[in-house]
Amino acid sequence: MTRPDRNDSADAGAESERVVVRDRRRIDPETGEVRTPPGEQPDGGAPDAFARPEADGTAAELAAQVAERTADLQRVSAEYANYRRRVDRDRESVLVGARVQFVSDLLTVLDDLDRAEAHGDLTGPFKAVADKVVGVVGKLGLESFGLDGEPFDPSVHEAVQHDTTAVAGPTVAVVSTVLRRGYRIADRVLRPAMVTVADRADDGTAADPGPDPTTGY
Repeated sequence: MTRPDRNDSADAGAESERVVVRDRRRIDPETGEVRTPPGEQPDGGAPDAFARPEADGTAAELAAQVAERTADLQRVSAEYANYRRRVDRDRESVLVGARVQFVSDLLTVLDDLDRAEAHGDLTGPFKAVADKVVGVVGKLGLESFGLDGEPFDPSVHEAVQHDTTAVAGPTVAVVSTVLRRGYRIADRVLRPAMVTVADRADDGTAADPGPDPTTGY
């Protein structure tokens, strides 16, 4: 091979091995502006024709998940509220039951205190002790009922005697004498009041006790 042929081959090989450098800088060094590569959107994402359906589908899926989680949360909240109400009701029932059991054993003591007071024997240190006992049972929720002249209510009154008097016009049964006090705690009647009942003229101020449960009238 002649020398010129070898030079031509060397030049051709040099051209084939020439390194091509491409400027991939995002900032144009001359203008300072951001370059956008060919085929890419200015915001760096895919074309709107392909991105919008995917975005809409994702939003719908997220909305469905949020609605499902919200429904689950509401259901759990309702179940928890019902549970709390049931627990509070059961706890209150247990507390009232314990109070009823304790105070029921003291009713005879309270009856003795009432009789002593009626006979004028509740004086001095004895009265101080009696007041403390009454204060303790009062804090436990014990209430007494049964007063002369109040309307007769068979649900809380135990009538041992019924006095009928000749009264013109409408009449109403009222308590004439309280022989023994009644007691209750909350809505539980520990003992009805033992009373005598009399018929009196209805002046419109007495409350209707309702029908007698024994007769229905």
